[in-house]
Amino acid sequence: MALSDEKRQELIQMANQARSRAYAPYSNYQVGAALLTKKGQIFTGVNVENAAYPDSICAERSAVFSAVSAGEREFEAIAVATRNGGTPCGSCRQVLSEFGLDIVVLLTDENENLLQEKTVRELLPGAFLPQDLTE
Repeated sequence: MALSDEKRQELIQMANQARSRAYAPYSNYQVGAALLTKKGQIFTGVNVENAAYPDSICAERSAVFSAVSAGEREFEAIAVATRNGGTPCGSCRQVLSEFGLDIVVLLTDENENLLQEKTVRELLPGAFLPQDLTE
C-alpha cells in the first residue's frame, strides 16, 4: 500500500498534536509519534521522561507498544514530530525493525514540515532481526 499525500499529512498532524502532550521536563525536547497500521488504524505516542533517565520512554516506542497492546502487529508508516526533525534513537529503530524494515518513517518539525522520509531499513542498516536468533 503506497502512502497517499493525504495520509502522510494526517500522520504528520497527529504526531505534532501528540507532541504537545509529551512529558519532557528534563530535556525539554518533546516528541510525538503517529503510527499507521496496515489496517488503517493510527496509534499515537509521546516521550515520557523520568528523573531516573533510563526509565524514560520515547514517543516511537510508546506508539508501537500501544498498537501491539491493541493487537496490531503490521505497520505501514510512522510520523515523528520534534522541534527540529530529529531522527529516532537506536532503540526506537530496533523496535520498529522488529515489525518491518519497510515501515516508512516521516520526520517532521514543529511546523509540520516534512524534512525526511526514510524506511526503517535506511535508518538501521544491519538490523538485528528475529531470524538472527536462529541462524
